Amino acid sequence: MSPRGIAIPDLRERLFGAAERVMTRDGTLTSRAITEEAGCAKGVLHTHFAGLDAFVAELILDRFARMAERAGELPARVGTGAVVDNLDALARAVLALDSAVVAFSLTRPGAAQQVRDAWAAGGPGFGTVQQALDGYLRAEQERGRVAEGADTQSIALALVGTWHHLLMTGAGGPDPRATVARVIRALVPVPAP
Repeated sequence: MSPRGIAIPDLRERLFGAAERVMTRDGTLTSRAITEEAGCAKGVLHTHFAGLDAFVAELILDRFARMAERAGELPARVGTGAVVDNLDALARAVLALDSAVVAFSLTRPGAAQQVRDAWAAGGPGFGTVQQALDGYLRAEQERGRVAEGADTQSIALALVGTWHHLLMTGAGGPDPRATVARVIRALVPVPAP
């Protein structure tokens, strides 16, 4: 445990990681369980966040920002690797979000509202990922790596909708990678060689 009054390096990420571990282990979150897991004083979470709801909202927004950042890397992949492999890599990043924490955030009206408000104000979320996917698919289409005439907007929406469904429901089972790979291959038309 860190001594009182001593700054804890990377406290925010330390608490976020602890919350994900606690959620996986216990199926729920409490401020005390998070701080115990993080090896911090009991009150540190409330010192740095306006309560558990604010903490959970910040955790979700942080993880979605990371996901959107990964999606923002797609333009660098245009013309390299297989299109379906590039999309699969992004899908894995999306599904790496802790679905239990996301689901828990929905049971906390204050946290859920803070996340919705942040997204409405332009914070990164699934809309950001959808735009990045559409742009990537259009760029690949211009290079002839996605079939001409493919509706890239609809494909991006369908992929994001699938990932959202799998993330929120766990419908793909403990490892949804095979499901994701099938959906990507079904939706993304590549030109015949």
